[in-house]
Amino acid sequence: MSETSDDTAVDKTADKVDVILMKAGRTKIRYPAEVVADDGTVVTVRAPWAAAGVRDFGFVRFEPGDVFTEHYWRDRWYAVKEVRTSAGVLKGWYCDVTRPAVRDGATLTVEDLDLDLWCSADGETILRLDEDEFAESGLSERDPEAASQALSALNTLEHLARTGASLAPSSPGTDPTAP
Repeated sequence: MSETSDDTAVDKTADKVDVILMKAGRTKIRYPAEVVADDGTVVTVRAPWAAAGVRDFGFVRFEPGDVFTEHYWRDRWYAVKEVRTSAGVLKGWYCDVTRPAVRDGATLTVEDLDLDLWCSADGETILRLDEDEFAESGLSERDPEAASQALSALNTLEHLARTGASLAPSSPGTDPTAP
């Protein structure tokens, strides 16, 4: 999935989209989200925790009532999801390494490339996740360029987290950490 020249012509004022997360050519999850902003490069949406029940990773629990503010770039190989409790308390940032996002009207599609990064709200816990799944995916053999971009994206996210830089744009379309 990559940006097409048509992306700049889509209605960016629609207030709702379906976020579609693809993995290995299949829909992993699809959920409705409210569009907060779309400046043509970054699409920011907000959605409640979309899975059924609680998901306890050991380092964080995602549960009903949690609110995700998600930033998707059309020109970067990752998405950053700020996670808050229903009371607004920041839990941290869950970062997915993905191909650049594609918005087509009321759908926003990203392809998950297995690698993830978690950064706790206090910045004390920064974890690279699913590197074993990435290695087993065969992406390095099937699409070496995508695999290289994915690893570079994970390294960038980890660097931003470890240096205390913002993982997400401070306001949609404004990102002082852009390469």
